[in-house]
Amino acid sequence: MSKTTRTALHFGAVALSAFLLASCGGNGEEKKDEKAAGGSRQTVSAATVVQTNLNRTVTASGTVSAWEEVPVAAETGGLTAVARYVDEGSYVRQGQPLVQMNDVLLRAQLRQQQAQVQLADANAARDASALDRAQQLKERGFLSQASLDTALANQRASTASLSAARAALSETQTRLDQSTIRAPVSGLIISRSVTKGQIISAGTELFRMVRDGRLELDAQVPETELGLIRAGQSATVTSSEAGQTTGSVRIVTPEVNASTRLGLARISLAPGAQLRPGMFARADIAVGDQPATTVPTGAVLYRENKPGVFVVNGDSTVHFQPVTVLSRTDAQTAVSGVAVGARVAVDGAGFLNEGDRVNVAPAVVRAVAAPARPAAQPAAK
Repeated sequence: MSKTTRTALHFGAVALSAFLLASCGGNGEEKKDEKAAGGSRQTVSAATVVQTNLNRTVTASGTVSAWEEVPVAAETGGLTAVARYVDEGSYVRQGQPLVQMNDVLLRAQLRQQQAQVQLADANAARDASALDRAQQLKERGFLSQASLDTALANQRASTASLSAARAALSETQTRLDQSTIRAPVSGLIISRSVTKGQIISAGTELFRMVRDGRLELDAQVPETELGLIRAGQSATVTSSEAGQTTGSVRIVTPEVNASTRLGLARISLAPGAQLRPGMFARADIAVGDQPATTVPTGAVLYRENKPGVFVVNGDSTVHFQPVTVLSRTDAQTAVSGVAVGARVAVDGAGFLNEGDRVNVAPAVVRAVAAPARPAAQPAAK
């Protein structure tokens, strides 16, 4: 082998070694950079967070209560209940008898008062006639002024006695009427505390009624959504025990609980609902179209049971951003906690981890296949 050939082989070997070394070193740097960037790149599709008007529904829950509870108590006392006409669950009309108390003594007092009124009326008529005669005699000069004054005083006293007797009769008649306890309003009896034979004291509560049988749901609404609810909005009320019914918002109370940060929306329930006072129920209140920040439903993931989206940063890395889900459809989800205009990963987001670097694929438009045309018929000859 000549010297020239040996020299050429030497330089070739050196060049090959340098190339291999450079190749190994470059591959190591790329792996190092790739590792620093968060692992291998994942190809995902991305969508932009937008603000749109959505038909929103606010979900709230609470306790069923009476629209207006009416206690029924005795106005007169010291009498025994001799009859009870209704029980819990009965629907009564205004003025309908509920309990009858022993009124024998009151009826005897009433007859006595009627006799006293008759006596006082007779005395008043007698003294009125005496006063007329005394005035005539005084005008003729046959009666002194003192006698006339006496006749006038007697007439006034008998008139006062008649008024007192009539007042006593009216009091006795009122107590007799009160011995029959009647429904103050129409409604549903929900509790009873009186029994036959019980001596009833004045002011003792005997029944509790739901006025007109109307019920409502005291729905507790987060303060962030309380401003969306207005009186008259429709609602669907659901209970695991009593099924589903409809209702409408009657009023939104102006106060928010300082501890729970919840406001109260009172929802009137439709007549005939199977709900009962004290039951727990959930209401879906239709609040109409509202501006909302929306993302594709497929972009919302759950990490440690908390919803969030992977936001694609400018350097193609991703960051898991927790969000609050406000409403959801098959296509879009209204959220809070992410800025409008941000890009979020959609397809492939479920395989991402915090800090991963991604390749964003262009959006794929799914074309709808056109219906096949019927085959052309051969022209008739």
